[in-house]
Amino acid sequence: MLLAFIEAHDVCFAYDKKTAVITGLDMKMAAGSFTAIMGPNGSGKTTIGKLMMGIIRPDSGKILIEGDDTRQLDLGQTGSKIGYLFQNPEFQIFSHNLYDELTFIPRLKGAEEKSAALQADRLLRLLQLEDKKDVPTFSLSYGEKQRLAIAGILMGRPRYLILDEPTTGLDMVRKNILISILMKLLDEGTGITVITHDHRFVSHFSGQLLQIKEGRIIETGIK
Repeated sequence: MLLAFIEAHDVCFAYDKKTAVITGLDMKMAAGSFTAIMGPNGSGKTTIGKLMMGIIRPDSGKILIEGDDTRQLDLGQTGSKIGYLFQNPEFQIFSHNLYDELTFIPRLKGAEEKSAALQADRLLRLLQLEDKKDVPTFSLSYGEKQRLAIAGILMGRPRYLILDEPTTGLDMVRKNILISILMKLLDEGTGITVITHDHRFVSHFSGQLLQIKEGRIIETGIK
């Protein structure tokens, strides 16, 4: 039986401390398993992702990452375990070119230049960005920025991924590439939660499906 990597226990959250966005949230995401979170716009899906990552903290209840309460962890600690893709990839792209974007954090952590470069080159090829290697990041299309942000997350080799609308801006060919990457990561034991409207994308995976409406889980199922 796979162990829970992320757990929510009776979590409530309101941005203005008045109107609840999330109410009584209970869920478990196992290490090495796939979870899809789906629901209409404004249902609280992105908020749940941010709570899981520790970007925001519950008003009541608790979120645990490997048994540790996110209120006791800083983002550096959660970021060492979890790779998080924002709904807007521009929020996490900060370097002028793709190569610097992918190698900055590994080099900051002490990785050898050659090792970081090889890994960056591999991901650029895998995500069909090798021809953009020396192009300014601000000139990339939305889909290219999405792929770059995904590559940046994978550079850190996290044990768990939370991906918020990862297929936005991707054509069918690039979606299939992402499916293959995620399936390989699942086979290697990486846990994945995808927040999405894309039913076709989710249909390629086996795992847990959580339907969210007005900040509550209204349906759970196994795909």
